[in-house]
Amino acid sequence: MPVLDREEYIEQAYFFRAFRERLLDGIPAQEVLARIGEELLSTTRLPMAVGFMHSEVKVSGLMGPAMWRLTHYFAPFQAYVISKAEEEVFNRFPMDQALLVLEREASYRAGEPSPAGLFVYQFEAVSRNRLGYAGGLDAMAADPFYNDAWRDYIALLNARLGDVDFADLIYSRSAFLVSQMRRKDPDYSPKFPILFGEKEGKIARANHGRDPLYLFSALQRQLNYPEVPRPKRPDEAETRLTLLEQQVKLLENRLKLVEVDLKGDVDLSQFRVKPEDTAGVPDHWGLKASDLDDTPED
Repeated sequence: MPVLDREEYIEQAYFFRAFRERLLDGIPAQEVLARIGEELLSTTRLPMAVGFMHSEVKVSGLMGPAMWRLTHYFAPFQAYVISKAEEEVFNRFPMDQALLVLEREASYRAGEPSPAGLFVYQFEAVSRNRLGYAGGLDAMAADPFYNDAWRDYIALLNARLGDVDFADLIYSRSAFLVSQMRRKDPDYSPKFPILFGEKEGKIARANHGRDPLYLFSALQRQLNYPEVPRPKRPDEAETRLTLLEQQVKLLENRLKLVEVDLKGDVDLSQFRVKPEDTAGVPDHWGLKASDLDDTPED
């Protein structure tokens, strides 16, 4: 998959934003995909990709498989994010959050992206939303935006993550480390390719031993790295409203029982357990205990 032109990423950012907004308005995904292709720039390849996704959604109801089949257009990381949002067991990562992550990533790609900036954004997105480091890093490594040195670094990160501080993994590949080592040894030559600049190295060194989220935030403030959207916190008002509705229904049922009791025509049939709702009639049903103790004589 080659790196796409800037106009492709501009249209992708619009597509992800419009898709997210219409989903939040309650419009079904299939209907959005059927119409949004007409709004996209026809000189790009995105309308054809959206048309293919629409056909796949009509069959399977999922966009992830279609995006994985379109990895010559969509980046593997984009397909991975959508697939995670569509997992039934992964309800902590809603689709609107996934589309917002991809919208900001596409907007960054449409500007003047750097491999370091894109890497930090994608890694933070995986970390914040708990998308799984193994699959997330594999999808990142398959991105054509990274060269072989970056792919080797991501593979190393996948193996050493958890054993080494993430800030140290950035500092050890930064120009700041090289400048410090050459103060002691002017002939110092790094063993591995340098992937991060001097400013990234300084920030990583300052955040040694701290929460990686502080490192991400500092890179965004100081170097204008793209900001990953934060996961939404549960709405307390909505939760309280749901509990209130349950309590109201419970009170309604109790009032109905009181009204029936006052009228004197209580229908006990509604409280009886129907045979078809059970596992069947138990063995020895209706026999006395003495009958069960008696053993048949030969």
